[in-house]
Amino acid sequence: MNPTVERRVQEILDVYSAPDATVAWLLCDRHLADQVALTVVGDDLSPVRYTYADLAESSRRVAQVLIESGVRRGDRVAAIMGKSVDLVSVLLGIWRIGAVYVPLFTAFAEEAIRSRLADAGVVLVVADEDQLHKVPTGKWHIIASDPSAGDGLRARMNAVVPYSGESVAVGGDGPLVHMFTSGTTGKPKGVVHPVGYIAGWHGYQEFALGVQPDSTFWCGADPGWAYGLYAAIVAPLATGVPTILLRGGFSAASTWAVMADLRVTDYTAAPTVYRSLRASETPVPGNLALRRLSSAGEPLTPEVGEWSIDVLGLPVHDHYGQTELGMTIGFPHHPELRKPVVANAMGVALPGWRMTVLRRDEDIAADAGDIGRLAVVLADSPFMTFSGYAGTDAAAARFVGNGGERYFVTGDTASLGADGVIRFSSRDDDVIIMAGYRIGPFDVESTLLRHPAVVEAAVIAAPDPVRGEAVEAFVVLVPGTTGDAELVSALQRWVKDNYAAHAYPRRIHFVATLPKTPSGKIQRAELRRQRRKALPLGEGAS
Repeated sequence: MNPTVERRVQEILDVYSAPDATVAWLLCDRHLADQVALTVVGDDLSPVRYTYADLAESSRRVAQVLIESGVRRGDRVAAIMGKSVDLVSVLLGIWRIGAVYVPLFTAFAEEAIRSRLADAGVVLVVADEDQLHKVPTGKWHIIASDPSAGDGLRARMNAVVPYSGESVAVGGDGPLVHMFTSGTTGKPKGVVHPVGYIAGWHGYQEFALGVQPDSTFWCGADPGWAYGLYAAIVAPLATGVPTILLRGGFSAASTWAVMADLRVTDYTAAPTVYRSLRASETPVPGNLALRRLSSAGEPLTPEVGEWSIDVLGLPVHDHYGQTELGMTIGFPHHPELRKPVVANAMGVALPGWRMTVLRRDEDIAADAGDIGRLAVVLADSPFMTFSGYAGTDAAAARFVGNGGERYFVTGDTASLGADGVIRFSSRDDDVIIMAGYRIGPFDVESTLLRHPAVVEAAVIAAPDPVRGEAVEAFVVLVPGTTGDAELVSALQRWVKDNYAAHAYPRRIHFVATLPKTPSGKIQRAELRRQRRKALPLGEGAS
């Protein structure tokens, strides 16, 4: 690692791992009172700006409401709220009194909410008016955030004297967030992030996103999940960089409008957002100020990068992380770390992390270019805070070693080139083994997505009496395209010609939508389940 960058990593660590670390001070009180912290863009696209003084005042009122509701240090407080200043105030209020935040995604149904509240031991829930009907009764108190509610959060905030005590110092090892994995590979597991976990996100914003003091930064991800919570709210508040929250759901028109009107320079979002912008008929504004584009959440497929260069004049830098870890790999924007973006690649290990690829059957490094198990080298990854899942030893098998070096296995397969660039292959359980060939779905999906008729694609293994497993694809077509036998043959030829003759999908199912987690990740496990049950999979299946 560059010595200057190494020193900077240590400086960041020292701030957030200090035994007297105080979250409200780190994210709010240490900044200039009149400095803009947050811009909230309403449904009518009008922006409202809030300073750190505004957030300090509102969060002290929230803190007092929580104290009067019986919340104490270490208690779990959940919120199921849209992107708003009230959400940020609730977060800071929770952390001001040393309580722990439990994020809930607004698209969750009642059972998903119930299980997370129960598993985390939540004592109080704050919910938007349109979310209240989904919050089940239980051992927790419920407060509505609706401004018009007589006993709601806003009324209680106005009625109390703001909390005037010292913000609780929980220290770098103290709990900050109790959240749950997305459930891509099974039942969501609880992960407790300590305050020191913020260090990795501070480093991510500085090194990978490359956000500058004069940037206008916008993360389009939802704060109900780790990337949106930390990239859109926590890291900007920690670094003092103003951040933007857009109320309501995604639309290409509103996204382009906010970028143009607020002169956004730095933008990050999931690949799905970029694909939607690419597919939209909404014209791209001519007055954009974009300097840096980033993506995370799912592997970035090549057609997005080709589009962004052609239309926006900028490549999208792909970044990789996990709820357990934070962000560990990517193509950095930082001028001293920048590397050319390589299609179908994840990037390099980011500062504060050392990543490797282990052999499939041994806990030693794989040869350069060989596909194996993607892993964190623990001794050389100072931003690593994860030690296990809450209430279970399910993570024990992911900590491995060979008698010397110790690793954390991510559950993804990849290859590591001699140049340090890591290339994603698949989730370990997504690998397709066909007639002895190991085929990662990502490469096949990426090839399909480059076809002009394809909007989305997912590839799975399906039982095959001769080959053991065969490649099958589920494809969402461009509106107006007919999914017929002729197109099936064309897509099969496309994969043969543009990727590999042996890896073409033996069957292609044309579907209206793909099953996804609430955070937008494709649920290949659900497709495999449907395939095993031989459910109807859409017209035009070959």
